[in-house]
Amino acid sequence: MIRVHHLNDSRSQRILWLLEELGLAYHIVHHQRDEVTRLAPPSLSAVHPLGKSPVVELEGTILIESGAIVDTIIRRKGGGRLAPPAGSPDFDRYVEWLHYAEGSAMLPVMLRLYVARLGDAGAPLHPRIESETANHFGYIERALAGREWLVTDSLTGADIQMSFLGEIAKAQGMLPHYPAIARWVARFQALPAYRRALARGGPYSFA
Repeated sequence: MIRVHHLNDSRSQRILWLLEELGLAYHIVHHQRDEVTRLAPPSLSAVHPLGKSPVVELEGTILIESGAIVDTIIRRKGGGRLAPPAGSPDFDRYVEWLHYAEGSAMLPVMLRLYVARLGDAGAPLHPRIESETANHFGYIERALAGREWLVTDSLTGADIQMSFLGEIAKAQGMLPHYPAIARWVARFQALPAYRRALARGGPYSFA
């Protein structure tokens, strides 16, 4: 049985979606953020020293990092689903998106979120953060122009891995500027497996 340590309002929601898409049996261990600080509880640190979510227990191995979890589960349990054939050009682009989501694109989004809390003290950082945010979301927008999914004509793990970025952008009111991303977010949020993952995961502010 796959065990997912799931933190509310976090990246672990996309792991639940992945497992639902693959039709895999899994057990959720729920962890709740502190209502004041919004930080993860100590119970997550007892599972892995970084105390972050998602954490997945798979066949006796503890896995962290969403991209690595998506990649590993699809390789081991996907049965050829949700990934292009290894060695194909599509596979190379698929791997690129898996890494891009957290390696490059998430940083300006998180800076935008945190610096906004500083009020006037954060004002000098706003132009650079907004420039980088526009750069990355412009790139994603162009990648989705005229397409339903990021890599192939069907959903892949790349869309699941990138989904949290689209949802954050929606929550921050950015999507009117990015119609292709807006359509993509609406498309995946309407999928039956996505809806089942929401039902199992509990309240999720970004849905």
